[in-house]
Parts: sequence; C-alpha cells; structure tokens
Amino acid sequence: MALTFPFSAIVSQDEMKLAILVCAVDPSVGGVLVFGDRGTGKSTAVRALAALLPKMRAVVGCRYGCDPTASNTQCPDCDALRAQGKTVLPSHLVSVPVVDLPLGATEDRVVGALDLERALSQGTKAFEPGLLARANRGFLYIDEVNLLEDHLVDLLIDVAASGENVVEREGLSVRHPARFVLIGSGNPEEGELRPQLLDRFGLSVEVRTPQTLAERVEVVKRRDAFERDPEGFSALWKKEDERTRRSIVAGRKRLKSVAIPDSVREAAAKLCMALGTDGLRGDLTLIRAARAFAALHGDAQVGDKHLRKVAAPALRHRLRRNPLDDSGSSTRVDRAVAELLAA
Repeated sequence: MALTFPFSAIVSQDEMKLAILVCAVDPSVGGVLVFGDRGTGKSTAVRALAALLPKMRAVVGCRYGCDPTASNTQCPDCDALRAQGKTVLPSHLVSVPVVDLPLGATEDRVVGALDLERALSQGTKAFEPGLLARANRGFLYIDEVNLLEDHLVDLLIDVAASGENVVEREGLSVRHPARFVLIGSGNPEEGELRPQLLDRFGLSVEVRTPQTLAERVEVVKRRDAFERDPEGFSALWKKEDERTRRSIVAGRKRLKSVAIPDSVREAAAKLCMALGTDGLRGDLTLIRAARAFAALHGDAQVGDKHLRKVAAPALRHRLRRNPLDDSGSSTRVDRAVAELLAA
C-alpha cells in the first residue's frame, strides 16, 4: 500500500486543515468545500486524512460498514440479523473509508445496481453496492466538484439530506444507510458550484499559493523529501500525526460535554443576521463548528474566540451578493466579526 503525504507535514493552509479536523471531530458540521489555486495541497490534505483518522468499529461482513451499536441506522442485512435474535452483532475495527467519486462516474456506479454476475450465473436478483455504500460512516471526496454533472449533483443533495440511499430499478428496491462527510475541491476559475450543493457543505475554505519565499521553499523541500524516501519522511512526522489523531479521539469523546452559553448562541445569531445569511443553516453550522473546535482543543465551553476562528469557513459561502459592496465574502465576514466579536 502506497504511503500518503503526512497530514502534519502540510505547510501552512491552516484554515483548510482546521476545517478538516473540525469535521473529523463532528461530522454533523456538514463537510468541507476547498476552493483555490491548482497545486496548493487540496487533494493531498484529503488523502492524508484517511491515514490520520482513528479506526472505527463495524459489523463483520457488512457491506455498508454499519455501526454495531446504532440499531436505528443499520442496513437491511444487519436488521435481519437482529430479527434472528442476535442482540450483539460481531464487530471488528476497520479504517474509516475515504472514497473518491470520479467526475465521469455513472449513476449505477455511484448508487449501486443489479449484480449482473449473480443474475446470470444464479438467476437471482442481488444488489451490488456503489460508491455511496462504500462511503457510509466515512468521507466522500469529489475533486473538481464544480464540474460534476447535474444529475449526480441532484442525487448527492438528496442523499446528503436524508442519510439514506434509495435504489428503485431493474426490479430492485433497496434502501441502505449512506451517511458521509462530503469533501469537495475545485478551482473557481473553472466554474461555480450550484447553489443547492454549495449550501450542503458545512464549511468552505479558500486556499492560495504560498506568497512568501520561505513557505514556497519549504513546500518544495518537503514534497521532494517525501518522493525520494516516503517511509523515512513519514517516520519523521509520525509522532505529530499521532498527536493529531489523539486530539481527534479526545475531541469526539469531549464533544457532548462542551457547554454553549446562550450569550454565544446570541452572538452567532447576531453575526448571521448582520451578514444577511438565508435560513438558519449558517447559525447551526457556526455553533456546531465552534463546539467541535473547542472540543478539539480541550476547552469545556464555547466562547467568542471559537466563533471568531470558524466564522469565515462557516459563513463565507452563504452570503448573498451585495451590489453596493464589492468586497469579497471573506472580507465581509472578517469585518462583521471585528464589529460584533471584539477580541
């Protein structure tokens, strides 16, 4: 198995790494959209995530990686086992899936279809799970997400909203859990993302080519060292990656106990009102991201400092265009934060 570039060795791009870690602690934040220049480490960060995440417990033999303790979100196969009287399903530790969705993927490959081999050899109708099934309880990564075909966009919106994939075709009627964290990356010069899908991403981050000489040199130095000796380079960053992994595990355990004062909820609402965000998804995402950020750093209570840290990625993609203000969305969020959340 080929080694991936260590997450901790990525130079700068702090906001992108923060957003990914926040979603790793609390998947309900809703995923990450990474827009920016080519060659800035977007794909590298996502691939590094797979090696960084702690393993999860899944039902043995389950094609969807169901959680053995969550009977309300299990697949029909696991439900059938429980119906047979098996109250404790056999389980084992598996890697958290990070699944790529290629731009040219067919709908059958994404949602699943009839298993033709079994149909021809045994004469039985059986379901062959697709990419959404493989991504259950993990991460679904779409590179160049802004170029994704419209019919796949519509499909992803439905599944992301329900957490369930429904397949009705070729005499099959299948429902299975498909709860995943959506991560997309792209170059804004190649087209905008449809608003319906854009709104489904909890966090949106902007990445730029390093602007300082020292950063550019360090990026090239580390990449070259990794390509010449992947094992040796990875070993140098193993302790740092392990420290980050422990922070994720501790953050997940701490998440439910992190307190959110009403004053912080009010501050989040005022910020969203000042920016004119539509609906309440921005308020919810801002609170969830701030809580996950606090849990990640071992804080027992969410404060304004946590809101300030996650405000831009949680809100910048939810702003309406203002014909009287040509400032970028990031600038508008930063300005509102400075006015309402004084340090």
